[in-house]
Amino acid sequence: MACNFADLFEHSVDAMPDRTAIIQGDRRLTFHELERRANRLAHHLATAGAGPGTHIGFLMHNSLETMETLIACFKIRAVPININYRYRADELRYVLDNADVEMVVHHRCYAPLFDEVRAQVRSLRHALVVEDDQGGAGLPSTAVHYEQALENGSSARDFGPRSPDDLFMMYTGGTTGLPKGVMWRQEDMWRVLGGGIDFYTGEPVADEFGQSRTGAGVDQATWFILPPLIHAAAMMPTFTALWSGNAVVFEPRFDPARVWQVVARERPSVLVITGDAMARPLIDAYRAAPTDTSALWVIASGAALLSQPVKNELLALFPSKMVSDSIGSSETGFGGIGFAQKDDDPGRGPRVSVGRGALVVDDTGRAVAPGAEGWVAKTGNVPIGYYKDPAKTDKLFRTIDGVRMVITDDRARVEADGSVTLIGRGNMVINTGGEKVFAEEVEAIVKAHESVYDVVVIGVPHERWGQLVAAVVSTADGGVDFPALEQHVRSHLAGYKLPRRIWVAETVSRTPSGKPDYRWAKEYATTRDPDYEVG
Repeated sequence: MACNFADLFEHSVDAMPDRTAIIQGDRRLTFHELERRANRLAHHLATAGAGPGTHIGFLMHNSLETMETLIACFKIRAVPININYRYRADELRYVLDNADVEMVVHHRCYAPLFDEVRAQVRSLRHALVVEDDQGGAGLPSTAVHYEQALENGSSARDFGPRSPDDLFMMYTGGTTGLPKGVMWRQEDMWRVLGGGIDFYTGEPVADEFGQSRTGAGVDQATWFILPPLIHAAAMMPTFTALWSGNAVVFEPRFDPARVWQVVARERPSVLVITGDAMARPLIDAYRAAPTDTSALWVIASGAALLSQPVKNELLALFPSKMVSDSIGSSETGFGGIGFAQKDDDPGRGPRVSVGRGALVVDDTGRAVAPGAEGWVAKTGNVPIGYYKDPAKTDKLFRTIDGVRMVITDDRARVEADGSVTLIGRGNMVINTGGEKVFAEEVEAIVKAHESVYDVVVIGVPHERWGQLVAAVVSTADGGVDFPALEQHVRSHLAGYKLPRRIWVAETVSRTPSGKPDYRWAKEYATTRDPDYEVG
């Protein structure tokens, strides 16, 4: 079996060529049309010198061309490198250099940023620019025009054989440290996050034709993917949908009001979002202007978990829909899934049923007993390691009793029924007087208060305690009842976990994937006095 991303896509093309594959606004491509355009791009890249192992960066928001770029790279066994379009020059330069990027495809709106650093990255030798409607019109660029490149490329599928060992790489991080590239065999990534293992039963798909064969035998569904394709939380659901013969809807930017208009028009059955950062604005927009959501079957959150108050609101607004949370990371792939229930205790923490190979281990790497806490780990299909970082690879990827596993910084507790309750990330632990506090645990409780719209919890320096628990919040209605918030937190958490200093911001900054931007929060807290302090 090839079990290669390009082969899996081509199986769907062969089985369902005339089905719609990608929808972006008024633009639509069938599987056959997407295939031909991706082939043209692949031939252009190959003519420019790309081949197996060539690192090709994509500095792009969600679009048809973004998917064409990804598919084209996989067709010639090149390695697409995701580049966060919110980076500034220094960050962009670092990733291009660290990833040894040789070619870049970018939307025209990012041309000034890319051209600023292009000459400073010695490995770069070719670039393509894609037109966009996000402010790029008229901006000059030193890159080759994307559509001209496609015009001169062959549409034939005449590429050589591929391998399940072909590399998939995802750059991750940057909110608490420098980004790092996680390397996977394509078959392993397919198995854990692309539908190669059934998410619900844990059973492997029989062969590489399983998804396309099943998809061809049922009616086509439509998936609306809201997170940016520069993150696995969007890229892998997109490929999962395409490999199963389903259509995918993209929007270049997250506009909550427009999302519901698109839901009414395109009638997707699956809406993929990222945590409260997307769910809260979507709830507000829907309440302001309800639309037809009758075709929608599931609202699925990945990369960032939903808080209990947001789950309650989603279930109240959409009582006939399923709301799901899934855990995972670039280092583990899929780790587990949970389904929202109304009015669960916000102090309990997110709880999921773990996926195949996921477990909770102690500091020695051995599985913990029910009732005990430990670190979320994954066995079976796991990454190769970090690109150009053997020290971090050796720290995270270990062999215990002959079993290779990845042991994450995610803290969790095993429940009596085998499910797992997530506590927080170890790299965001706040040490206050020797007591360890997980930022995410406190964030879940603070967000459960009616006056809080969003929050990021951080540790701030303190002479006596080392660190104090602190928070930067945005409000639900323009004001925070601080004494009531303090009482609310104390009713759910131990006193040492209470935020002792609180700053109020107009908007809490998050990454494009919806994760808390801890660097921003710490910078915000250092530039002004707190709005509230616990005596």
